[in-house]
Amino acid sequence: MLIAANKAVSIDYTLTNDAGEVIDSSSGGAPLVYLHGAGNIIPGLENALVGKTVGDELTVAVEPEDAYGEYLAELVSTLNRSMFEGVDQLEVGMQFHASAPDGQMQIVTIRDLDGDDVTVDGNHPLAGQRLNFQVKVVNVRDASEEEIAHGHVHGEGGHQH
Repeated sequence: MLIAANKAVSIDYTLTNDAGEVIDSSSGGAPLVYLHGAGNIIPGLENALVGKTVGDELTVAVEPEDAYGEYLAELVSTLNRSMFEGVDQLEVGMQFHASAPDGQMQIVTIRDLDGDDVTVDGNHPLAGQRLNFQVKVVNVRDASEEEIAHGHVHGEGGHQH
């Protein structure tokens, strides 16, 4: 069975940056399972998997525009510590939900602390980076009507959300 829209796909993968450092991997764990065509994985990887089948192995380099986008300096801002009401201890790397300029919710990460100044970054941690994947297709099956309706694959025993 070939990978196409509305297929439940399982892949083993290792993700590295251009320096060869491993960013993420399914090695030693369960494969990544996703619903093809539902936007569950980055577009560049999803497009590269179209037409592949069980046992296929591939190397895919995904440019930022087909991954998490370019790094946008305008998504970095400095806020006053008072904006983090109810949080006793702020630390670099902490993440919070915040309102984006378009009114949508976004995740921001604390990048720097300087007295009462808190620098936050709304970019995805992998924005602006080329992502390199080593992938092996483990399984491909027809997705159920429920999975298609929900936009994602359900785990063993069904619905898990």
